[in-house]
Amino acid sequence: MKMKTQFAWFLLSATALASFGAGAVRAEDQLDAETKARVERFEKGPATIDVSKYPDGIQDNYQVFSQKCSQCHKLSRPINSDYATPDEWSRYIKRMMHKPGSGISNGEGKKIYEFLVYDASIRKKAMLDGKLAKLSAEEKAAEEKKIAEVRAKYDGK
Repeated sequence: MKMKTQFAWFLLSATALASFGAGAVRAEDQLDAETKARVERFEKGPATIDVSKYPDGIQDNYQVFSQKCSQCHKLSRPINSDYATPDEWSRYIKRMMHKPGSGISNGEGKKIYEFLVYDASIRKKAMLDGKLAKLSAEEKAAEEKKIAEVRAKYDGK
């Protein structure tokens, strides 16, 4: 009987250690080499954006973006990423919202989305235009409508 008890404790301890060890693995450690290189390239760029000429509401949204997104990764990652379209930002933000511990509420996610869409329409305009040009007419119109909605909300047009 003593042998069974010792074996049970061994299994329990091994399971606990395996669970602890799995939780300690960083997401970056599980990326393929190409994705790691891409992320490293983004992180080498600027870590802030001068939003002083952006509308007040977008400046406020930038503060939410800065505070929430810097909890899990460098701000240079999204700032310098090759994401530019509203759909790309929507997917990215939803993925981040579902990460354990992100603490991004739906309202905060919307503010981050609106900041990133607005910013891409200004700072990443050439990249955005290039991506829009590759879409079908329907997809392009849908993306342009989303951009126009965000711009109208903050530019007052």
